[in-house]
Parts: sequence; C-alpha cells; structure tokens
Amino acid sequence: MSAHESNYTPTSRIGKWFDERLPVARLMHGQFIDFPTPRNLNYMWTFGGILTFCLVAQIVTGIVLAMHYQPSAEQAFNSLDHIRRDVNFGWLIQPMHAVGASMFFIAVYIHIFRGLYYGSYKAPREVLWILGVFILLAMMATAFMGYALPWGQMSFWGVTVITNLFSALDSVWAGLGTAITEWLWGGYAVTGVTLNRFFSLHYLLPFVIFGLVVLHIWALHVAGQNNPTGLDIKSKSDSVPMYPYAVSKDAVGLFAFLIVFAWFIFLAPDYLGHADNYTPANPLVTPPHIVPEWYFLPFYAILRAIPSKLGGVVAMFAAVLILVFVPWLDTSRVRSAKYRPMYKIAFWFFVFTCVALGWLGSKPAEQPYVFWSQFFTFAYFAFFLIALPVLGLIETPKQLPRSISESVLGKSGGGGTLPAGAAAAPEKR
Repeated sequence: MSAHESNYTPTSRIGKWFDERLPVARLMHGQFIDFPTPRNLNYMWTFGGILTFCLVAQIVTGIVLAMHYQPSAEQAFNSLDHIRRDVNFGWLIQPMHAVGASMFFIAVYIHIFRGLYYGSYKAPREVLWILGVFILLAMMATAFMGYALPWGQMSFWGVTVITNLFSALDSVWAGLGTAITEWLWGGYAVTGVTLNRFFSLHYLLPFVIFGLVVLHIWALHVAGQNNPTGLDIKSKSDSVPMYPYAVSKDAVGLFAFLIVFAWFIFLAPDYLGHADNYTPANPLVTPPHIVPEWYFLPFYAILRAIPSKLGGVVAMFAAVLILVFVPWLDTSRVRSAKYRPMYKIAFWFFVFTCVALGWLGSKPAEQPYVFWSQFFTFAYFAFFLIALPVLGLIETPKQLPRSISESVLGKSGGGGTLPAGAAAAPEKR
C-alpha cells in the first residue's frame, strides 16, 4: 500500500507458512502497527477512526433492522414501532441507527473542516481528498434515502419536494427532469413503490461507502498523514509507530465520542428528529414547514436562496462538488492555517457561514431569512472562488519550523534526544 517496509517477523511455523503464501499479517502489521505517524498529531486526527466506527455501527445495526423492517406504504411506519417495542433490543438498535446517522455527519463535517484548516488536500494528497468528497456524496445519498424509510409526514413530503427538484432539468432538456423524477418515484407520485426503491438503495450504498473508505485509507497510506505543521516526515525523529501511540490517542477520542453518542441514545433518542415525522405519512395533508434532516440544512438554505428553481438545484449540488477542486483553488504553498494568519480568519468566517446557513435552512422561506441566506450563500462560494486563490498570492505566512520534531521539542530540544518511538511532548500552540 505504501513505500513503508514492514518489520513483521512470524514467530511460529504456521505463521511463516502463511506469510510466504498470503502475507496478510505482514500487510496489517506494516500498515496499522509500525506505520510511521507524525508525532505531533492532535485529537482532530482521531475522527478518521471515529468515522470508521460509525460506518461499521451503521452497517451492523442496519442489517439487523432490515430483518424486521417492512418496506411498504401500509406497514413501514408501524414496523418501526414494532421494532422499538417488540424486537429483542430493538429499543437500542433502532436509536443507535437513527442517532448514528447524525453522529456520522457531525464527525464527517469536523473531519472536513480539519482538512481545510490544515491543508490536508494539498499535494500529494489530492486523490485522498477527492475520494473523501465522493464518500460525502455517497453518505448524503444514503442518508436521504434512509430518511424516507420511517414513512412519517416529514419523510414523505421531504422525498416529494427533493425528488421534484430534478424536474428543473426540463428547462435544459425537455422531458429529462420529468423522466428522472418518475424513475425515482416508480410512477407519477411518491408511493410505496418509491419507498421500496429507496430501501433497496439505502441497503446497497453503505457497502459502496465501505469500498470508497478502503480506497481512502489506501490513498492515505500511500501519501502519508498530514499533521498540524503541514510538514512532511523527514527523519525517524519526526514520527512514532502507529501502535500504540496513534491507536491509543484514537481510543481516547473514540471514548469521548461514545459518551456523547450514548447520551443521545439512552436519554434523548428522538431529539435530533422532527416532530412531524412521528405522524404517519398522509399525501392529503402538507406540513406547514417542510425541512430535511439537520445535516442537510446548509445545502437546503443554498437551494432556497436562489430565485430560479434550476439555479437553486445547480447551486446546491455545486456547494458539495466545489470541494473536489479545492486542491487547485488554493494557491498557497503553505499547508497549515497555523502559519497563515489571513487564511485563518477566512476559515473561521467560513465555519460561521456554514453554521448560519444551517440555521437559516430551518427557517421559513420568507424575509429576512431569504436575504441572509443569499448573503451567506455568496460568502460560502466566495471562500472557495475568491479567498482560496487570492489569499495564497497576497498573504505572507509565518516562519515554519524546520521539521516536525522542532515544532514539538523546540529548536533546542533536538530530534535525537528521545529514543525511537518515544512519546512526544505536547505540541506548543
């Protein structure tokens, strides 16, 4: 997977026999035990492991739920009630899956913001970053189809509104949008056929995500991990073995994440859902305010900020796809925002912009919310199309350390004073 050579040595005759024929143990040891990891990684780097846990948890709980779920317009809503009340441990498995979707998106958004802050998209990690964007797109498609499965009021009308957006393509190619919409519906309206199709795709896509994650990890181990300084590993003193140092830090981060996860599961399992979704779907009664799940709200705000239906659809998809081009939009030679004072300001305003768009997406499409949605939509795209290209040309970055070790130990600490693999001191901030 990478240029790193494993120092794995089989200790038994069976181990040597397998190592000569199928060196899986050598591969795992080289990539997840003694793989060189920058010694200055902070807890923001634990979200890769947290996301892996979330994906596995969603797949396992989803498989169990699929054994009891009834994908029909007549039975879907009641089958969820049956799972929570009558199925063994259904009271735990169903909230784990529902809350897990929100926790998955919290972790992935933090992961993306960390990548933007520390320049993890820059060469040689462009493919790693692009694969991450593809994972995000697959997650969004999976979550949207999963949102339809409870078949409550908000599920039904959310699917109706969002799938209807494809009809805007009729203005580009006559009949194209309508054909796509009717194909998604399986007819001329959202019915049980639509639900069955969404259930099938919702079950399939997590395995596509799993495949993309494998490629993502592969690309990570080829290019190597980024770090808070943005510097490459230049010597052995710049790194520590992945196990036990990085693994133990990931375990601490995962434990803290699980505390929050458990709080929602056991104390507020329905807190992140919409109240209208606990009412069975009724095609004759439209909710007064149709909103998607919270993790789609920033993009929903961008959709509504554009007066044109087609323009709103294009802007909504462009808000995600523009992430693919970030490695080439950023003109700075410095990776980390720690050494880019102007970019750091722009980044935190971008974070505020995303939060503001999320809040505005939950509000009715009326003034003054529409005006501020338009303002922050402009700010969102300005970050990528103006701030990233321009700041890299006019900004004077701070002095970078000569190595990762110097950023940790200071100029007088030296890189060779600690034995190989020793724990690093906390990074100075």
